[in-house]
Amino acid sequence: MRKFSVEQGLVLPLDRANVDTDFIIPKQFLKSIKRTGFGVNLFDEHRYLDKGEPDSDNSKRPLNPDFVLNQPRYKGCKILLARDNFGCGSSREHAPWALDDYGFRVVIAPSFADIFLNNCFKNGLLPIVVNQENISELFRDTQANEGYSLTVDLAEQTVTRPDDSVIAFEVDSFRKNCLLNGLDDIGLTLEEADTIKAFEDKWRQKSPWYFANASV
Repeated sequence: MRKFSVEQGLVLPLDRANVDTDFIIPKQFLKSIKRTGFGVNLFDEHRYLDKGEPDSDNSKRPLNPDFVLNQPRYKGCKILLARDNFGCGSSREHAPWALDDYGFRVVIAPSFADIFLNNCFKNGLLPIVVNQENISELFRDTQANEGYSLTVDLAEQTVTRPDDSVIAFEVDSFRKNCLLNGLDDIGLTLEEADTIKAFEDKWRQKSPWYFANASV
């Protein structure tokens, strides 16, 4: 998993509450578990004018000019601004995969669905909860100013606006440590590799018959 320290980037304002995981990545794209290749189908049903399928040539599909992601001013955005209850619906891990594969590193919203929130942390995305007043200000400023960008500092737990004003946010200390060090569940386990090996060696010596048919 990629480490997260400081990210500065353009902000995309997705001005819609209760965005569910099927909105983020439709069900027909859930066949692969490779974690990559989902970015082209992020927000598929609203991003394109036709129905997408896993084998579609997305470069030839008609784009919806009214959808915010397709507006030139937001090209290359890294920070997603959302409304209440972002990521509700089914628990598909493909949703943060699609956001990450597109290029997003941060999602800022007043609230998130619990499972989606957990999946973000496990896949290197930083979900930030801020209050309604700050969200409204961020939407207003992003929509009013082309090229609007934010700087997110995880270590300091701050979001800095172009005028240098700062929004502080809370994050669980364990999840913060995992993101700062790029540790997913497998990475956390591998940090204890020496302890695990020592236990296995001790167990092998204590109960050799248990390993009699083992290849290693």
